[in-house]
Amino acid sequence: MARIVRRPAAVRDLIDLWAYIEAAGSADRADAMIQQIDRVLHTIADHPLIGRQRDELHPGLRSYPVGRYLLFYLPLPDGVDLVRVLYGGRDLLAALGEL
Repeated sequence: MARIVRRPAAVRDLIDLWAYIEAAGSADRADAMIQQIDRVLHTIADHPLIGRQRDELHPGLRSYPVGRYLLFYLPLPDGVDLVRVLYGGRDLLAALGEL
């Protein structure tokens, strides 16, 4: 099984996303979104080059969509390093800042 590293900012993003969806709908919908992200993340960890290259944001950075959100990650020799989970409509350069 491939390794998944979740940076503190990515963990905060996931917590904030869950809280946002729960407040707008229900805890079940929020749980379902986090589970979907987790499934996709495991697929990416097994095949880290499937995402879009995002060198314009940071060298080596890749992204992969899950609904309206983007998983930003760096490939590792044995998995992925999840950097952020962001709404795709955001100013991504400003949101990512310095990695």
